[in-house]
This record gives sequence, structure tokens and C-alpha cells, in this order.
Amino acid sequence: MALFAIGDVQGCYKDLQRLLKLIKYSPDRDSLWFAGDLVNRGPDSLKTLRFVKGLGEGATVVLGNHDLHLLALSQGNLKQADKDHTLRDILKAKDRDDLLEWLRHRPLMHHCAEREYSLIHAGLPPQWDLPTAQQCAKEVEAILRGDQFPTFCQQMYGNEPSRWSDTLQGMERHRFIINCFTRLRFCDVQGNLALKEKRAPGNQAPDFFPWFAIPNRATRDHRILFGHWSTLGYHSSHNTWCLDSGCLWGGKLTALQLRREKQPKPLQVSCSGYKKP
Repeated sequence: MALFAIGDVQGCYKDLQRLLKLIKYSPDRDSLWFAGDLVNRGPDSLKTLRFVKGLGEGATVVLGNHDLHLLALSQGNLKQADKDHTLRDILKAKDRDDLLEWLRHRPLMHHCAEREYSLIHAGLPPQWDLPTAQQCAKEVEAILRGDQFPTFCQQMYGNEPSRWSDTLQGMERHRFIINCFTRLRFCDVQGNLALKEKRAPGNQAPDFFPWFAIPNRATRDHRILFGHWSTLGYHSSHNTWCLDSGCLWGGKLTALQLRREKQPKPLQVSCSGYKKP
């Protein structure tokens, strides 16, 4: 049985199918991990969501910011609604309730002790060790899956607080957790988040670093897979692998075959692109 981790699909269903053909994926034999952002901006978000949901236990999906955006829209939060978003087909689909119910039960973080890999969408602040990250993920997952889900969707947007503290409570705590798992790219050595920085490393404001390059990061000894950073592209350093190689923008869609005893190598298909950077 092979295990493959795949970067941000964002509704690029045809490119995903070409990648699965390239890696000779068999649903009866293999498993897939998706690094979040299954939907939005690409041409086939509904088809992509239905396909991955249909894989059942053969697919592990962590939530990305665009997946959360879909959930927020489904609960009437239109504050960040983009006029050209491509989620209307999902919201109008006959099976929308089943799809959304499935999506809101996906985790923010997946850790496999056997394979010695963790999967997230965006990043981790330098203060969090692995148990703290897992506990923080579970806190918000419980809200997304519970009765507070509609209220949470109305309040989750925002850039504050920008720094972790064990004393954070309520929505401030939950918003910080969400922002790390689904939006983080840069932070400083104290763990202050720079959520407005979206460019490739080297173009950020002074004193900010890619989250994975912060000295003495508490998770530096753990192998972490993430997406979310198309301007970074496929990248491997500091015991981390970025899987978002910009498929939506005319880059590539990336898969890694994960083997505990070997360093993974990327398998990629080129994409025509559905959006201009």
C-alpha cells in the first residue's frame, strides 16, 4: 500500500485526475493525504469535493482557509465573500448538506506516528510543540463539529491576536489557532504572526521569517507537510515540505510518496492555470 500527500487542489479536478494517473493511484490499494484547500477559485470545486469525499477512509483531508471560507459562507458569513468565488455550485447542490457536514468534520491537523509525518495546511507558531499543536487543533475541531459551529463561522475572521499565550480564551484563542493552521506563512522569533505577508521568502518585512525557519522552533524535530504557499512553491527544508506548487496559477500539482525510512521525492503534473497571479 502506498501513501501519497497532495498539495492544494482548489477545484482543479482535471489536474488532480492527471496527477493520480501519473502516480498510478489505486483506491483499493493506496491512501491519499490532502493538505487542505480542496475548493475555490478553480473550475470544478463541486466535483473535487464529491470525489474526495467519495474516497471514504482512503483520503485524509485537513482544512484549509478556502475550505473554512466555504463553511463560513454556508452559515451566512458574507464579510469576506468574493464576487467571483467559485463555491456557488456547492452551496446550490442537492447534496450540499452532506458535503458540508463531511467537510466540517475534517481535522486541522493529522499526525501519523507510524509514518512519522504530520499534515497541516499552513503553519505552526514557534512556541507550540507537537502535543500543544495537536491539542489546539482538537479544541477548534470540537467547535466546528458541535452546536457552536454557526456562531463560530460568524466570528472566525480577523488578524488578532497576533501572538500566542496560554492564557488566551474564547474566540481570541480559537481565532489564533485557526490563523496558524490555515493562514500562517511568516512570523518573528517571538511568534508574532505576519498574516498580511503572502510573497515568497526574501520579500517580507524585516524581522519576519518563514514559520518553518524560525530558530529553535519547538517542532523542528518533527516532519511536517503543509500547503497554502503558492509563491513559495514546492520546497523542502527544516524538516518540512511545502506541497502547494501553484496548480491554480499555472504551476504544478504535487504529490509526495511518504515512506518512513526514505526522504520523499515530488511527483508533479504541469497545470495550465485558471487564475492569473
